[in-house]
Amino acid sequence: MSRFLNLFGVKLADKMPGLGVQNGSRSSAPAELGWGPLEQSGDGMVLLDERGRITEANPRALELLHCAQPALAGLDFWEAVPEDITEQHQSATGQALTFAARHAFVAHDKFEDKWVRYAFTRQPPGYVVSLRDVSSTQRLLDVLEDSERYNQLIFEANPNPMWIFDDSSTRILAVNQAAVEFYGIARKKFLTLGMDALFPEGEGAGWLSSLASGKGVGEGLLALRLCKQQKADGQQVLVELACGPVSWNGQQAVFVSLADVSQRHLADGALRRANAELEQELAGCQSELEKTRRDVAAFTRAVSHDLQGPLHAVNGFAKVLAKNYSTALDASGLHYVSRIQASTRQMAKLVDDLRTLVQLPELSGNPEKFDLVPICRALVDDLRKRAPDRSVAIEMDASLLLVGDKGLLTTALACLLENAWKFTSKKAEAWIKVGLMPGATPGELVLLVSDNGAGFDTAYSSKLFTPFQRLHSSAEFPGNGLGLAIVKRVAARHGGNVWAETTGQAGASFYLALPHAAQAA
Repeated sequence: MSRFLNLFGVKLADKMPGLGVQNGSRSSAPAELGWGPLEQSGDGMVLLDERGRITEANPRALELLHCAQPALAGLDFWEAVPEDITEQHQSATGQALTFAARHAFVAHDKFEDKWVRYAFTRQPPGYVVSLRDVSSTQRLLDVLEDSERYNQLIFEANPNPMWIFDDSSTRILAVNQAAVEFYGIARKKFLTLGMDALFPEGEGAGWLSSLASGKGVGEGLLALRLCKQQKADGQQVLVELACGPVSWNGQQAVFVSLADVSQRHLADGALRRANAELEQELAGCQSELEKTRRDVAAFTRAVSHDLQGPLHAVNGFAKVLAKNYSTALDASGLHYVSRIQASTRQMAKLVDDLRTLVQLPELSGNPEKFDLVPICRALVDDLRKRAPDRSVAIEMDASLLLVGDKGLLTTALACLLENAWKFTSKKAEAWIKVGLMPGATPGELVLLVSDNGAGFDTAYSSKLFTPFQRLHSSAEFPGNGLGLAIVKRVAARHGGNVWAETTGQAGASFYLALPHAAQAA
């Protein structure tokens, strides 16, 4: 105790009886309190007599009170503390005295900008005051308080209607201004309602049941649900609710935010109806288009059938005239007979090509694996028979193995070969090449037919595959403009495409891309 009293000076006890030494002997109070070990405590400790005067203090208390030893001795405790908290000290002392209890408060020390916790405890015949620096704890509490206040401001100012309810009692704990306006319910009345009052009859219980079963709010998760809400005037509105767990004023609650989706729902319904009507119209158009295609195909077949007889008759009679009456006809007559034969052949070819063009969908079969080489040879032999005086070199790959519709691809190859045969007719040393090469995508093969014929003007290349479009006159190269159109249709039936390249008068190359031709080839 003598060490402790030296905090106030060696002769302090002589000047102020009752400070811890009386008549040359120690007071028993400090010993009873076990004061000695607390001299080095991190908490400040001050002993007061029954009148609230300081009798003893440890070094930490001196630091927190910013007092030197002589200045502190004999003072009333509230004279030793900052003036702005004197009233709090007096009140705390009074409460400890009145209720024989412990009383504490936290005050701000402006001098060092820190918070000190003062705790008063009755310890007859006086008091024990403990002082503790709680700045870090107080700052954390301030941050939490600021954060909560900030969250409440955001909650109140949010344009979306929001409310918070106790998940155990379903009582509404808080509501923002947007919700007050949305529901048309005064805030004071709002806070007396249960959550189920906002739902049409019976629906609130179902929503709560889904929350309880885990289908609604999960730990830290937001749950979305489409449901109806009921306003004060009885109007029911379709909304999308988002809810999640939240701590509100220290208790577990459920946060709810809603968006009015009634107009969007109406718009979605109108859009669905419009789409359904459009699909119905498209189905009708497709049905009408299919009927038209069938009608065109039927008409073409009828015309083809009806024209074949007369064309064969005209061509047959022309042959008889040329053979049996050649001596009776002069040069002009023989020329006319030759023109009749050429025209009937051209007409017959046009009819055949038209029939092929419109009947392609009906000619389609299942994809199969086959080799185009024997087919190509047969087609070339037929071309040679039609023009035995021509000498055309034919080059083809040893294998033209692919997967596709055999009938359609045979037709396409025939059209490409006839096209090459025709446009090399003015070449003394003509050649035609047929081959397969890999496409741009896996599984794709490209059928290539190239020649050294007349080529074409690239300015008109977009017209090459259009029906009845011709880039050369009939006098120069006879034809009907349907062959390449047929090739394009065949490519489309296989999900592929066609294109052509030319080097002017040095010939042309035609490409038929087949996306799945290599899958099992």
